Amino acid sequence: MPGGDGSAHDLIPFNRPFATGREAGYVAEAIANGHLSGNGPFSRRCAAWLDERIGSRASLLTHSCTGALEMAVILAEIGLGDEVVMPSFTFVSTANAVALRGGVPVFVDVRPDTLNLDETLVEAAVTDRTRGILAVHYAGVGCELNALADIAGRHGLALLEDAAQGFASTYDGRALGGIGSLGALSFHETKNVMCGEGGALLVNDPSFVDRAEVVHEKGTDRRRFFRGEIDKYTWVDIGSSFLLSDLAAAFLWAQLELADEITSTRMTIWERYHGAFAQLEGEGRLRRPVVPANCTQNAHMYYVLLAPGADRDAFIARLSERGVHAVFHYVPLHTSAAGLRLGRAHGELPVTDDVSERLVRLPLWPEMTDVQVDRVIEAVSSAAERP
Repeated sequence: MPGGDGSAHDLIPFNRPFATGREAGYVAEAIANGHLSGNGPFSRRCAAWLDERIGSRASLLTHSCTGALEMAVILAEIGLGDEVVMPSFTFVSTANAVALRGGVPVFVDVRPDTLNLDETLVEAAVTDRTRGILAVHYAGVGCELNALADIAGRHGLALLEDAAQGFASTYDGRALGGIGSLGALSFHETKNVMCGEGGALLVNDPSFVDRAEVVHEKGTDRRRFFRGEIDKYTWVDIGSSFLLSDLAAAFLWAQLELADEITSTRMTIWERYHGAFAQLEGEGRLRRPVVPANCTQNAHMYYVLLAPGADRDAFIARLSERGVHAVFHYVPLHTSAAGLRLGRAHGELPVTDDVSERLVRLPLWPEMTDVQVDRVIEAVSSAAERP
């Protein structure tokens, strides 16, 4: 593999998709099964695994987390002019899912510690047009879901979870994605467990299960037909082609089988970074991630926040000079062209504006060698010492 020896001349990439070695065999099995489209044997196997692990009433594999979010918004009946409160510091799919239904994303600031939606600001953003809260679990660390659920309950709002980064993380002992009425997971190649492109809608409120199956199947009652409950299927509701192919599900199954091992390996790297950068944090040169005591995280990401006023571009360039590919993250949606046109910000978002300029994500993937991790640590330590 390129860069496998960890020499000083090799570029350490930000991400390298990980394969367990079982994927090809399962894909061949899927081909032999003769069912390559969605909801095949491997799709059902993966869905059952997710139901058991997360505790959902139903898990529906999708072509992407984007698709799962779009399904969630349809099921929550977000429509023209309806508002959904969400962070601005998130990927565009979070807001797109709402805007595509004619809804209005309402951007609220994030907490300075976890960079998650600031639950203390949410209620003030609620209006008579608000229909939902979309909680994004940044870096696999859970939002304060108890507080958000309380607000949602008092105002009759849907609580949806964007758990794209949250697979195998927990909040108060419960799996992320399995706490709100509906949750969405990502299995994109940048995620801990992946199949190239893919996702899942987690249906936790049983009242959504039947309609979710219909929306998932292009608005038809096809699932009922295959269960023998009706003699033919037809168009009964809105929907789209959200299914994941069974070829991709076969690849995903190989990853789910080793999900705990993958998480453990990533955590070892995360903990090495965290320990190594404690002194730099103590000196005020950077800030490390914060994980609240009631959360467990999945080592999806290791980021640092540079000191206020630091030149992030120069910092990233210094890492690149030492063969380390580090990257920034989101451009806040409330400042984007589409965000200004399709959504609105609730007041000022000073924390979002600040952290988006100072955050740097470091390489983290399961096959990183000790030598490569050491090189990243040394590069960050060196770069942080320079103004």
